[in-house]
Amino acid sequence: MFRIGFGYDVHRLVEGRSLIIGGVKISHDLGLMGHSDADVLTHAIIDAILGALAMGDIGRHFPDSDPANKDIDSLLMLKKVMAWVKQDGFRVYNLDTTIVAEKPKLAPSLLAMRERLAEVLGIRIDQINIKATTSEGLGFCGLQEGMEAHAVVSLIATSSS
Repeated sequence: MFRIGFGYDVHRLVEGRSLIIGGVKISHDLGLMGHSDADVLTHAIIDAILGALAMGDIGRHFPDSDPANKDIDSLLMLKKVMAWVKQDGFRVYNLDTTIVAEKPKLAPSLLAMRERLAEVLGIRIDQINIKATTSEGLGFCGLQEGMEAHAVVSLIATSSS
């Protein structure tokens, strides 16, 4: 069996928060606002995986109304989702993502993001692609009001299923 999921997430940029993307802390004067650590990339990946499993979205499983999710590390949420992937007899085959942000330049951090995500997803780094782009000054990303991320994931059945 083979499944595909798509995920999307967006967060507002604000002062006084750390900027964490793909589990990596990035030096910047603004961070992403959210109930958790607001890791826009990891949230898009979680939604993609949940979509492939037909399990709804991140808000259903990690609601912002739950105090347990306050400032939670998004990689911990991803680990929980990966337990559901394994429980359902699947594994991640590959992941392709795009981060849209005007600043800061993310290219220097992409390898570290791939390494962190590969560890949590239980896959090789060459099964993960992360692209970073700008919106050429257009929209909320271009105005540096926020960032967005898109993710597509493929799951395949484990040999034991």
